[in-house]
Order: sequence, then structure tokens, then C-alpha cells
Amino acid sequence: MRSRKDSLDRRQFLDRIGVASALTILPRHVLGGPGHVAPSDRINLAQIGCGTQSTRQVNGRLLTREDLQFTCVCDPNTDSTNYVDWSRDENRKIIRRLLGDPSWGARDPGIRGGREVSRQIIETYYGRGNRSGSYGGVRAYADFRELLDREADIDGLVIITPDHTHAAIAIAAMQKGKAAVMHKPVSNVLHEVRRTIAVSRQDGVVSHLLAYGDHADHHKLDAWLKAGVIGPIREVHNWTSRPFWPQGWLDYPTETPAVPEGFDWDLWLGPEPHRAYHPSYTFALYRGWYNYGGGCLADMGNYSLWPVYRLLDLGVPTSVEARCNTVAFVNEENVSNHRLSQVAYPIAGTLHFRHSARGDRPPVEVYWYEGGIRPRTPEELYDAREDLDAEGMMFVGDSGKILCDFRGTEPRLLPESRMREVEGVTTPDDLEVVDSDDEWINAIKQGGRSRGSFDAVAALAESTALAGVAFRMGGQRLDWDAQTATFSNVPEANAYLKREYRPGWEL
Repeated sequence: MRSRKDSLDRRQFLDRIGVASALTILPRHVLGGPGHVAPSDRINLAQIGCGTQSTRQVNGRLLTREDLQFTCVCDPNTDSTNYVDWSRDENRKIIRRLLGDPSWGARDPGIRGGREVSRQIIETYYGRGNRSGSYGGVRAYADFRELLDREADIDGLVIITPDHTHAAIAIAAMQKGKAAVMHKPVSNVLHEVRRTIAVSRQDGVVSHLLAYGDHADHHKLDAWLKAGVIGPIREVHNWTSRPFWPQGWLDYPTETPAVPEGFDWDLWLGPEPHRAYHPSYTFALYRGWYNYGGGCLADMGNYSLWPVYRLLDLGVPTSVEARCNTVAFVNEENVSNHRLSQVAYPIAGTLHFRHSARGDRPPVEVYWYEGGIRPRTPEELYDAREDLDAEGMMFVGDSGKILCDFRGTEPRLLPESRMREVEGVTTPDDLEVVDSDDEWINAIKQGGRSRGSFDAVAALAESTALAGVAFRMGGQRLDWDAQTATFSNVPEANAYLKREYRPGWEL
């Protein structure tokens, strides 16, 4: 968060150079019109990561906000069309709408990304508001450390990079007094989760995980739970159809293709020990590898389970247990066999977290399902000739069940005939649902903490990191001692709580 002195200095500077000068460097939507935001009151941001997910977040949501200004971008990749995404044209359409250019990317042979791409998009968008029709004020960097050293006037970083680099970038930003606004998860290893959260607790530091969301249906669900509509909650089940990316590799690739031109592989690896480049590691594919990603739970569970952890005040789990597929293969002697991968998340699996009682709340068990696995169909749905959707959430209490969509919205009692029981259970008339982006933007403007801070998601962030260890341990129940940050019953699992760092990247 910038200090009062920094803000004053910037206002004084802008006053001295005059509005006429400012018109040559700032887009029209910044300078005037109803509801415009003065340049001195805008938040200067750096875009860290210039891939497909960043396009959705920055170009699809943030770039058009008049209270934000992106002044610089950073990515180890310069400009290429070899990105992996869930749709060939989704991001093309986002950028075309943003720029008002229906032909943007029409000649690209693949999905495009990289720091020069992001710089061009931002400058083109800002340039549309200038009399000259151009704008050239965005700086591009390959290394976030150089950016932090040279861009003293930025207020925060929007970090949308592979999971294994989240902690290093966020900690570096917060230690320089910059807000860290980050895509989920906090990190894919426990040591970095705790280290990042510890730094975020320092006075004056703003942090925010973009998985945070405030939804009216969460307040409705909270009212139902507090009213005891289904009695004390004993279980929560949450299931997803993901992964949408390859997983389940038994070993790292043995091929060693050349590093693409314009791509700094060493910077992409960040804190991870050196490994020969392979395209199966990069872009959206990183999620499937233990070293680089956090799997399905880190991807989507941060959205869906955060309200559960918050509403039930779950805290850190006391144990985690995984069940997952093994991979079949034929060995050198032509004998069929199977084994559990130690390098990649499974194709499909389940997780079981146990949470201790708190206050009047009894112990709660949380079940996570991925890869198309779902809980068994509740009898209430079977009797109504319904089935569970491909993704969803279900609360099980002593006297009933609440079925929701995947993120805990659209709650309904099972069976449907019980819905009349909640007609009198309402949320406050003056309830205000805060936009998820307004949450962190207001925290930067006004000081204080975002409700989506790293500290607020600490328990779920820890569970997410423990999940990766559980999958590697082949179905063993791992008892977690949060005080000592160790697994008390399976000591060999503790080796996965911290990564092996390259020199100079230690946290």
C-alpha cells in the first residue's frame, strides 16, 4: 500500500506538470467525463504473468476499471502462439471486445500470449482514449525482481503465474510495501504457504487471493446453517469434473526439445531446481505436476471450499487421506503392471479432511472428489428420479441435507418438499454483497485488510498444500500436527512439505 507521503508527492507532481501534459500520456476515460477518477487517485498496478488466465482476469475484468492503471507487465515469455487453453477463441473474443477490433488475432496460428502481447493490448486500449490515438507508457520485463527494483511508483502486483512461483513473487512484493493480488493458490507447498501468510500479516501490507467471492447465496446458506435447518453439520461433499488438462504422467518427459525463442526457461523455473525444458510443463499444463502446480483442488477448490471454511470456521485439518488411480504400464519384460505416480497428480481421486470441533460445532469431515468422481446419489434425489450434476456441493447434517451448485450457491433442501421450512429464514434487508474486485481495490485505497487476504484463507491454503502430499503417499491417512507443522504418523511424508530451492531463491 502506498503511503500518504507517496500519494501527496504524486499529486503535487501532476499538479505541476498540468493537465495539458497529462493528456498526452493518459487515456480519455481517466481524464474526464461523468464518474471519472483523477490520475492521482488511481491505483498503479503491474501485471505479472501474461498468459491465458491473465488475459481473462486483466483484459476481461480489470483493464476497463477507471480506478486502475496498468503501468508495466512481466513474463518470461516474449510473444508466442503456443499457449494451451480451454477454448481456441475465448481469449481472442475477450481482446476483440476490449479493443473494439473484430479481427484481432485472426492470423495467429495458435493461442497467443507473452509480455509483448500484453503490453500491446494495454497500450492499444489506453491509446483509444488519446487524441493521438496512441499510448506508449507501458514497460515490459522478463524478471519480476527487476520490475520491483525499477517500478517504485506501483501500488501493487496482479500475480497470475504458475503455482510454484506464487510465493516468491508475492513475498518480494509485500516486502517492498506493494499489494500482492494473486491468483489461487497461495502456494503448492506448505512451507511457502506459511511463509507467505506470515509476511502478509505485517502492518500495512495488503494481500488478496482472487478466488475470494461474496455472494448473496452464501449469506442465505449461512442463515440456514445458523438456524439449524438440517441440524449440526457433520459432512461437506464437493466434487468437480476437472482436470481439464493432462495429469497422471508416471515420469518426467525424456525428450529435450529446444527452448523456444524468446522464452526464458530459467526464469520460468524460478525456485525449482533445473530441469530440461519440455512444453508439457508450461502454460496451463503446469497444474498437473507436483513441482509446478497444485492440481484440481488448488485450481477450483479455492473457489468452492473457501465459503465452506469461512461459514463453518473449520480451521486447519487434523488429518488428510487421499484415494486415487494408479497408472498401468508394460515393463521391459512385457509384463503388465501399475504404480502410483510420484511426479504428477492423478487422473482422478478423492480427498478426506477431518476437522476438529470448535465451540458448539461438532467435528466436520470434508470430502473432495475430482476427475469425474462424485458422491453416491442421495436417496432423496433417487426417489425424485434425479441425479447429482457433474459438479456440486452437499452439506450433510444430523437432520437433513442441503444441495448446492459447485461453489455453494443455489442452495436447496433435500427433498424439495422441505423448502417450505426455510421460508421464514432470511438474510438482513440491508445486506450488501461486495464485488470481489472492489474488496481488494478498497483495501489498497483505504488501508486495512481485504476479506480475501492470504491470512483469511490460511486454513484452506494449508489444506490445499497438504492434499498434494496425501496424493503422493498412496492412500495413507496422514495425521497433521499444525503446531509442529509435521505429519506425526508418517514421517516420510514430511519430505514433501518444502521444495528443494535453487540457490538464490530460498524462502
